[in-house]
Amino acid sequence: MKERQLHKDTKVIHEGYNDKDFGGSLTVPLFQTSTYSFDDARQGERRFSGEEEGYIYSRLGNPTVHVLEERIASLENGGGALAFGSGMAAVSTLLVHLTKSGDHILCTRGIYGCTFGLLKIMAEKYNITHDLVQMGTEEEIEKAIRPETVCIYVESPINPTMELVDLHAVVNVAKRHGLRVVVDNTFSSPYLQNPLSIGADFVLHSATKYINGHGDVIAGLLIGKEKDEIEKIRLTIQKDYGGIISPFDAWLLIRGLKTLPVRMERHSSNAEKLINYLKKEKLVDEIFYPFDPDNPLYEIAKRQMRAGGGLISFTVKGGKEAAQLFLDSLSLIKIAVSLGDAETLIQHPATMTHSSVPEQDRLQMGITDSLIRLSVGLEHAEDLIADLESAFRIVEASVSERA
Repeated sequence: MKERQLHKDTKVIHEGYNDKDFGGSLTVPLFQTSTYSFDDARQGERRFSGEEEGYIYSRLGNPTVHVLEERIASLENGGGALAFGSGMAAVSTLLVHLTKSGDHILCTRGIYGCTFGLLKIMAEKYNITHDLVQMGTEEEIEKAIRPETVCIYVESPINPTMELVDLHAVVNVAKRHGLRVVVDNTFSSPYLQNPLSIGADFVLHSATKYINGHGDVIAGLLIGKEKDEIEKIRLTIQKDYGGIISPFDAWLLIRGLKTLPVRMERHSSNAEKLINYLKKEKLVDEIFYPFDPDNPLYEIAKRQMRAGGGLISFTVKGGKEAAQLFLDSLSLIKIAVSLGDAETLIQHPATMTHSSVPEQDRLQMGITDSLIRLSVGLEHAEDLIADLESAFRIVEASVSERA
């Protein structure tokens, strides 16, 4: 009889760990060690040659890290996973694996500021070029493909505009042209969206965000469709570049993952309540949220996401000055550039996360001086709305005084 498939809510707690292998310890043990001893010299030789499985050195593998990798691979329906010391370590490792000098990467028109910076370095130093494209239709994607294109790099929802990309359309085009598809799934988490199940080849996470959920870890994760390819990356690029995660940070992520489903449901329900409030606020021009029924891409969101998540972007009347005054007038909501924490966080992308992006590129991404990104936390929604309301009234009073 085929073993019953567990739900994600159960996998986040149990997958990849058998307490009987560790003396019955209910919690995954923390193996805070740099190296491992061998029974004899021959065993060391066998492990280094690959003839025998086993731990050698924690840059190459660690039992605590292994549980994290097994768990996240299962949650994303992947063949294997790698854990890194930061999200950008995961991004850079994968792009080095997929490209060589002269290659071309096709990207969504909006991407994280540091990913944009990495692509710029790759273009200037290694002649690996890229284009930012609004992937609205299969035809639009197909038109942007060059003979030297090797992969399509997608954020969906896009940071920070919350624009959605139809992952089915991207995968369809990629299959016709033999291209690899990479999806940064940070904003959704594996609980809300699974790109590998749609046909993507790789999924990336800044695990600092929703996967950890407590604002006390910097980490990244890479999940691949094929286990053999992930192991090849482990033993080549990750091994030699060295962007590994510490065992303690892996342990914290394992702990954070256990509450991912309940956290994502609360993030999403709180966000929907704030959306309903923001729609009535006269100082708000536009609102960007995947599961807003007024969003023209709402049907795409429902097709590939389980819920809308905790990220809302919106524009305020009055440009940069009004946006910054609004942030300064908040008391409960904290000005900070991360997301996915229990605390609600807010930031101004044009001058913070995407300040390194040239203005022309930034505006093409839809990142104006009026845009604000709000990471909705786990507090009571009424308290968050009261804080937003108070800040808007301060901005309104300031505008009236200048008039």
